[in-house]
Amino acid sequence: MQDWREHFAELGNGVIIADTGSRAVHFWSSDETDYRIYPTSVPTSEELTKRGYTQIVRKKIGPDWTPTQSQRERFGWEYMPPGPDNPLGTHAMYLSWPAYLIHGTHDTRKIGRPSSDGCIGLYNAQIEELFGICPVGTQVRVI
Repeated sequence: MQDWREHFAELGNGVIIADTGSRAVHFWSSDETDYRIYPTSVPTSEELTKRGYTQIVRKKIGPDWTPTQSQRERFGWEYMPPGPDNPLGTHAMYLSWPAYLIHGTHDTRKIGRPSSDGCIGLYNAQIEELFGICPVGTQVRVI
């Protein structure tokens, strides 16, 4: 269980706490009337895990995906347009940290386990729900 007050001075546009230890995303609305928790995928290693404060700077339905240079070198991955094979699923919320997102996944086996290259992943139905209630500017803390 998390309490937003332990991490933020105020709710602002709302807050998200991505807890990599419990593999859960916690959301509170700006007026604290809505609290939700979702199971997530987390990064596969400490080296890929970025912790700290950020915020949602952009949102996209049907995101395309361009792997980082490191991912291209390690896995040979290439650009992928929106669709059922896209690793970002149906919706993506981009953080102020380059290449870090909260997004969906079509591969439901990834949720609840270390399976990402740094991002926080949710089931597509749950990212669609969270996407709909989080405005750009929502504060995020990854712990």
